[in-house]
Amino acid sequence: MKAIVARAPGAPDVLELREVETPSPGLNEVLIKVAAAGVNRADLLQRQGHYRSPPDASSILGLEVSGTIAEVGAEVSNWELEDPCVALLAGGGYAEYVAVPASHVVPPPIGVELVSAAAVIEVAATVYSNIELVGLADGDTFLVHGGAGGVGSFAIQYAKSLGITVITTAGSEDKLRYCRSIGADHAFSYHGDWPAAVREVAADGVNMILDNMGAKYLVDHVQLLATDGALVNIGLQGGRKGTLDLAALAGRRGLITANLLRSRPAEEKAAICRGLVQNVWPLIADNTIKLPPLTVFPLAEAAAAHARLESGDNIGKIILAVAR
Repeated sequence: MKAIVARAPGAPDVLELREVETPSPGLNEVLIKVAAAGVNRADLLQRQGHYRSPPDASSILGLEVSGTIAEVGAEVSNWELEDPCVALLAGGGYAEYVAVPASHVVPPPIGVELVSAAAVIEVAATVYSNIELVGLADGDTFLVHGGAGGVGSFAIQYAKSLGITVITTAGSEDKLRYCRSIGADHAFSYHGDWPAAVREVAADGVNMILDNMGAKYLVDHVQLLATDGALVNIGLQGGRKGTLDLAALAGRRGLITANLLRSRPAEEKAAICRGLVQNVWPLIADNTIKLPPLTVFPLAEAAAAHARLESGDNIGKIILAVAR
């Protein structure tokens, strides 16, 4: 099969389309004929050599795909050949075929065509699992950065569906307008004094911050927490080591936690996938949550897709379509 392989850690141009061995599904796995793969910031980090794949995972990039079932493991009974599906992966998505545990594979949301469906499961699982972890409820306040991106745009809409006040940041007027158009109550430029702007609209603090920045915003995030608020880190775009004011955190009875979806145990991922089908897919089917704008590149142009995501110019989600 054809797959994207990084010849060495580095810039986007290290990504090459090569012939590699087609995987075989294990007893509890299925083999998916990939229609499209989502492009995520974790892929950029792995390409750069900053994010190792789990020990038993494929070294090929790609954490989510859509496609059809091509082969079924001997102990799998809930999937048939040619069934459409989307899957949450530990790796291997930038390829024509990928083997994945059957429990991490679900039907696409009703009404979403197969290539577009590649943009859904990774962001949905990230947002849903962490909001469930914190237990946000109607009337709470929520902050997410990068509201015009894949995670941000999904988080805005899912939080609004729960009756939560949503604050977000973005880097341009076009992106800020987009964030407001999908439900953000407040959208601020991260080029300005966004912490002051957040304090102005959330005088009692923020109940949950979904943080993809890490060290760069750590001090501000702790200061912005409400009493019993939670800072949930899911990314390190702003660095991995920062200064934590424990007195400020204790004064708020605050919680700081960090979660990487990729390294969660298999059963936890399976439970998240079941939760998506039950609680999130209906919101997509009835248009409560709309898919973000999609920028589609052919699989062979993975380098260009990475460069586009790194540029910061993209609104929505980038996906790689697998042509045959």
